Amino acid sequence: MGRLQDRIAVITGAGDGIGQGIARRFAAEGAKVLVAELDADAGERVAAELRDEFGVDAVAQRTDVSDKADVLAMIDAAQQRWGTVDILVNNAWGGGSLSRVEFKKDSNFEKGFGVGFYGPFWAMQAALPLMKAQGRGNVINLCSLNGVNAHVGTVEYNSAKEALRSLSRTAAREWAPYGVVVNVICPAAKSAAFRAVMERNPELVAGADAANPMGYMGDPERDIAPVAVFLASDDCHYVTGNTLFVDGGSHINGAHWAPDLPDHP
Repeated sequence: MGRLQDRIAVITGAGDGIGQGIARRFAAEGAKVLVAELDADAGERVAAELRDEFGVDAVAQRTDVSDKADVLAMIDAAQQRWGTVDILVNNAWGGGSLSRVEFKKDSNFEKGFGVGFYGPFWAMQAALPLMKAQGRGNVINLCSLNGVNAHVGTVEYNSAKEALRSLSRTAAREWAPYGVVVNVICPAAKSAAFRAVMERNPELVAGADAANPMGYMGDPERDIAPVAVFLASDDCHYVTGNTLFVDGGSHINGAHWAPDLPDHP
């Protein structure tokens, strides 16, 4: 029996990067997985891999987490298929561009908070009644060292992720009597969003690795996902409201790499 045997897990942004790594580890531990992914083809591919490689029940659901109707449909799909949701992982991010605070537009923040805050908020609200009814549940929200360390160029991302950390702590306090634990992972990993930024700014790649005390940015499946397994398991029943820095030590003194941002839009 795996640590997550027959648990029902909903994972957003599971078609690539950290979400995919977590989905694979959960499946290896026996979980049934709903792969919630904006890219429908990527979602279907990952769900098929989980079924084929791990023999678990896995399905894909095309989900735009900035669309409340999509988020509610995602939770409903898990309930309709399996009867409940045991584990909710809010991982999805929609990407963004690097620019200074003074050049950001309202649309940057609307997108950042739509994906990075409201999506998880709606999902948590929708999943709570199911978790509350069974007297347990595990919520894992992926936040970021960008917000903790105030990395330059990504203020909408930083702000949304720090708002999500605050939401997580408040929900953890309010939902503890129901047996629902809420925790945060701040990873340092080669996620899909990280790769997108590095592709646009290749001069940052070496600096990102060098800034990490362990000398490299983590692998989503090998380095980040095992911690998510713990946070999703019964071993985590007395751990809530915490932020775990799964980052090779980057949070200790802060990461010192920074892009050279232009002084104009």
